[in-house]
Amino acid sequence: MTNWIPNIPAGKGPMYLRLANQIAEDIVAGTLPAGAKLPPQRDLAYDLGITVGTVGRAYALVREKGLVSGEVGRGTYVLGTIAPVPEIVTDDRKTAPAIQLIPAPVLAGDVDFGSTRTAVPHPELARLDSTSAPEIGQSEIVRNLMQQITSDSPYEIASYTRIIPDSWRQAGQRWLARGGWTPDPGSIVPAFGAQAAIMSVISATTSPGDRIVFEELTYSSIARGAVLMGRQPVAVARDERGPLPDELAKICAQKHPKIIFMMPTMHNPTLTTMPEDRRREIIAVAHEHNLWIIEDEVYGSLRDTELTPLIALAPERTFHVGSLSKTVAAGLRGGWVSSPLSHAQRIANAHKMMTGGISFLLAELSARLVLSGAADDLRLRILAEIDARHDIMLKEFQGLDFESAKDSPFLWLKLPEPWLPGTFKAAAASAKVLIDDEDEFKTGRPDRTHHRVRMGFTNPLTRAEVAASFATLKNLLDDGIAAYDSFE
Repeated sequence: MTNWIPNIPAGKGPMYLRLANQIAEDIVAGTLPAGAKLPPQRDLAYDLGITVGTVGRAYALVREKGLVSGEVGRGTYVLGTIAPVPEIVTDDRKTAPAIQLIPAPVLAGDVDFGSTRTAVPHPELARLDSTSAPEIGQSEIVRNLMQQITSDSPYEIASYTRIIPDSWRQAGQRWLARGGWTPDPGSIVPAFGAQAAIMSVISATTSPGDRIVFEELTYSSIARGAVLMGRQPVAVARDERGPLPDELAKICAQKHPKIIFMMPTMHNPTLTTMPEDRRREIIAVAHEHNLWIIEDEVYGSLRDTELTPLIALAPERTFHVGSLSKTVAAGLRGGWVSSPLSHAQRIANAHKMMTGGISFLLAELSARLVLSGAADDLRLRILAEIDARHDIMLKEFQGLDFESAKDSPFLWLKLPEPWLPGTFKAAAASAKVLIDDEDEFKTGRPDRTHHRVRMGFTNPLTRAEVAASFATLKNLLDDGIAAYDSFE
């Protein structure tokens, strides 16, 4: 562990901001080299005479900026060097240290936005911890549509969105339709991305203290968000077919949850797709115990399937969510939820209160992409790119134990002995490749250990970067844990 105590300068800004900036400056200076382990929060708080909460906020801030990697139960590690920026004035009354920290090297080129030249940051870290749609030239299509929107709707852009155009609902109806099911346009609520839609559903259907069921492995940001809202996550065991119906029935009888969150098609992170009979078994339990259902089909939009969606089996209790993040472009934040008709307005109101209201520009852009057919064209091109990158992965990881698919933007790799998920994640970070270990997807602290990591491969800009990242990880796996120094 690094024997490091920061020398925090006096200032008017909050202590946690000054501490976060000092951590950043010490990384730049080399005082905290890549791979160094920061002191435990409680120890540093004692040494500095401040609260553990203050240290925790500082660590969280530098972690959000991609400077360190937080490992529950293992510590916080420095990921790499950064370039400093000067202090900024946050308002007319006070000055606070800047936390606009950019991974070095800072500049990879310029982008011309008319009369403005804007530097583009190019991080040195390979982000295999993201599964956003790959860059395939979406900007040209987006630029043309944006020009049309700004010409057609200057008033709507200048004002708040108070009326939802029919075209936004029609776009959601078209994008969400699957497996022989097409939603009622009156059930569609446009949203600021899938996560905002899901959190709005939770807000509208549950109260603080209520329990929400999550699979023992799942997209944990929803579970964490639910905790921040005062809800209590409950984990249900699963197999390769999805949640176990008998286990779900026991949880419902004993703990009386209000809603369950599931990803039935291309489950994150295991890649499984729930078969029809399991879907019907889960629906039967939901009927018996009056359980709401959130059906997250964000990854499902990448997969052509004739399986009946949960909402078609139980339209009175299911909220079906989809977005453009994996199939068109994550930066658009375009999403929709098909709700039971009795709750559509309630979901819309919850979304407005939680997000401040939907962006006209982004919602209109998302709708035009879908209704023009451009979104479908981009989806096909993105699937082709995923397929090509999947082939790169197959060549590099041949002989290893993993789950993958030609239409999936990630793989679920079982680590060979003696690697542990957290240790391999830290070793990969030291080699400047960011991945997710299984702890990132756990609901609570389940007893089962899978010894797996998830690797996305759509976020890197080029296939060459994907190949280089996989080669780095394969070398780590081949060399074994002896090649990794934990800097203790």
